[in-house]
Amino acid sequence: MRLSESVIVAAPKGAVWEYLADLDNYLEFLSGITRWERDGEQASGLGARRRMLIRVGSAEVGGLIEIVEWDAPNDLAWSSVTGVDQRGRLRLRDAGPASTRVEMRFQYGVAGGGLAGWISEHVSAPTLRRHLRDSLRGLKQIIERRQAVPGPAAGSAAAGG
Repeated sequence: MRLSESVIVAAPKGAVWEYLADLDNYLEFLSGITRWERDGEQASGLGARRRMLIRVGSAEVGGLIEIVEWDAPNDLAWSSVTGVDQRGRLRLRDAGPASTRVEMRFQYGVAGGGLAGWISEHVSAPTLRRHLRDSLRGLKQIIERRQAVPGPAAGSAAAGG
């Protein structure tokens, strides 16, 4: 099953990438994630691994994922190493002055699941699509809030002003 959602974020692509490049930030915006733990020494970038679980109905599914593409500041992608077969991608594209289109793609399947696997993929799709949408909304809110907060120089100039 393949799912895709996107959102326009009122921030430059570099600011969005800076936030996404820190994989520890993902628990702040990923909807439905119940586990997101580093596996190994590498914190982010190509080859970084995370143990992740996502709630789908009453089940938590997931496994070990690895970052398999890292093209700053445009794309990052992951693929499952163990657990549920999954691939995901975050794409960042300019969407006008100081705006970025963020697209999240997610593909998953039950390898060798036959008819039962096909049914479970289709039953879980609405929940996973909602998680994608909610995740992008959360990312948008966080990034736009961070853009609205004045930096130290702007804050001290306004205070001294």
